[in-house]
Amino acid sequence: MARDNSLMDAIVALCKRRGFVFQSSEIYGGFSGLWDYGPLGVELKRNIKETWWRDMITTHDELDQPEGAPRRFQMVGIESSVIMHPRVWKTSGHYDLFHDEMVDCRETNKRYRYDHVKGRWVTHEGRRLFVTTVGGDDLQAALQERALRFFGLKNKYADKLEWDGEIVDLPTVRDHTEVLGPDAKELGSLTEPREFNLMFETHVGAMRNDDNKAFLRPETAQGMFVNFKNVVDSNRVKVPFGIAQQGKSFRNEITPRNFTFRSREFEQMEMEFFCHPEESFKWYTYWRDRRFKWYTDLGIDASKLILRDHEQDELSHYSVGTADVEYAFPFCEKGEFGELEGIAHRGDFDLRSHMEGKLVREGDELVVEKDAEGNPKYPGSGKDLTFFDDETKDRFVPHVIEPAAGADRTVLAFICNAYHEESITNEKGKEEMRVVMKFHPRIAPYKVGVFPLLKNKPELVAKAREVCNLLRPHMAVFYDEGGAIGRRYRRQDEAGTPYGVTIDFDTLGENGDESKDTITLRDRDTMEQKRVKISELATILHEKIDFKHWAQ
Repeated sequence: MARDNSLMDAIVALCKRRGFVFQSSEIYGGFSGLWDYGPLGVELKRNIKETWWRDMITTHDELDQPEGAPRRFQMVGIESSVIMHPRVWKTSGHYDLFHDEMVDCRETNKRYRYDHVKGRWVTHEGRRLFVTTVGGDDLQAALQERALRFFGLKNKYADKLEWDGEIVDLPTVRDHTEVLGPDAKELGSLTEPREFNLMFETHVGAMRNDDNKAFLRPETAQGMFVNFKNVVDSNRVKVPFGIAQQGKSFRNEITPRNFTFRSREFEQMEMEFFCHPEESFKWYTYWRDRRFKWYTDLGIDASKLILRDHEQDELSHYSVGTADVEYAFPFCEKGEFGELEGIAHRGDFDLRSHMEGKLVREGDELVVEKDAEGNPKYPGSGKDLTFFDDETKDRFVPHVIEPAAGADRTVLAFICNAYHEESITNEKGKEEMRVVMKFHPRIAPYKVGVFPLLKNKPELVAKAREVCNLLRPHMAVFYDEGGAIGRRYRRQDEAGTPYGVTIDFDTLGENGDESKDTITLRDRDTMEQKRVKISELATILHEKIDFKHWAQ
C-alpha cells in the first residue's frame, strides 16, 4: 500500500468541512502541532474513550474467568494530576532520557530533527557532497532537484549527476562539512546534533527559578505507579490487578506532522497491570492479543492492522518485551505502518525506581545510578512499593504489563478506516459520488438522524420532534429539516451516522391506518429503507447499535 496523499488530503478536508478536527487558533494563522476537536470530532473521541473505559474497567467482572487469562483479576481507574513532583521525572528517567536529537542550520536558522533529515551522496565534475531533504512524496526527486540547483544545472542535465549509494539518514554521516542542508545554499551549515528535551517546563508558585521548576507530564503512566500503594491500601485490590487512566500528555515535538498523528498535546488511554513476576509473560501475551482484537472488533480493517513484536535493539532499557499495534495510515510509505498502541512488559523497573532511585543497566542487571560520591544520583521515594500476598505469604515487587494507546491516533485511525467514496445513482437517476464515513455504530458521533420529509408541514415537524424526544434519552440524535431529503441523507453519511429516520405522510396515517405511526428507517451503509413502528424504534436501534456495551 503506497503513500496516498490525495486520500489523506480528502480526509483532512472532510474533517474541517464536517467539524471533526480544526487547526488550533486558526483565525490567528494556526498553532503547529496543536488541534481542536469540533462537534463531530469530540463526540467520536468521547465514544472511543468511553468504549475503551467500559471494556477495560466498567464492564469487567472479576468473578468471571476472562478467556485466555491466567487467573481472575480486578480493574480500577484513577485520574492523576498533569503536573507532578519533579523528582517523579528524574527517578523515572524522563529527565535524562526523554529527548530527541536536533540539528540547526546556521544559514537559514531552521531546526530539524536529526533522524528526519535524509540524503544521498552525489558527485558532479569531481565535486562530491551529501545532499539532504526532509520528507516529501519522492525523496530521490527532491534530492535531484536540490543537487541540480546547487551545481547550477538545468533539468535536462540530470544524467550528469553521479549518485553514490542509497538514501540514508543524516546520522550515518559523521562529517557535516560536506553536507548540504535541506534548505541551505552552502555546504557545512548544519550544526552538530544536540539533545532537545521533549518535556514542557513550567513553574509552580510566584518565583521562576530552578527550585520551583516543574514539567507538564509527557505520559500518564507515572501517575499510576506513584499511586500503586494508595490504590492497594484504599481499595483492597490484590495482585493481579490493573490501574487505568485517560488524560492529556504533552511533548514538545520538534517536527509535529501527519495531521493529528504526531502533536504536542495529546490524550492517552493507558493501563498498568500489576502481576506476579512468575506469571508476567502469560499476562503479556494475554494483553497483547486482547488489545489487538479490540480494534478489529470495532471495525478496523484487519488487512491494514499488524501486531509487531519489537526487535531486541528496539526495546527500551527497562523492557523485556514490547509489541505495537500498528495501522497503515494513508500517509505511510508502502509497507510501513504507524503506531497506535504499545503493549510493553516493563518488568519491575517502575516500582523499583520509585522505591530505590533511577535505574540504569549495567551488564544484564538494572542498578541504581550513583553520583561521583557513590550516592543515588536521583534517589527514589524510599517508600515500600512491594506487595504482600496474605494467602501465599509471599512479598515481591510486581511486574507490570502496560497497554498504552494514543486516543488521538486511535481517532485518526478510525477516521481513515471509515472514509469511503462510492459511486451511486441518486434520486434523479444520475450518477454521483457519495462520501460516507462507515464508523462502527458504537463509536459513531450520532447514532441516528431524524428528518421530517418537509419542513413547511407543521404536523410532520411536530412528529419528528416527538420521535427525537423519544430517542434522545437513549442515544445521540441529530435533527435536520433543511433541504431535500436526499441531501440530508448525504450530510449524515459524511458524519458517519449509521441510521436515518424519516417522518412522512404515512407516519401521520394519511395513506391509511396500516402505516400510521410508522417511520422509514434507512441504513447508512446499504442505503436500504424499511418501515418500522415508532413504538419499536428504540428497541430496534438498541439491538443494531449493540447497546449492551453502553450505559442505558
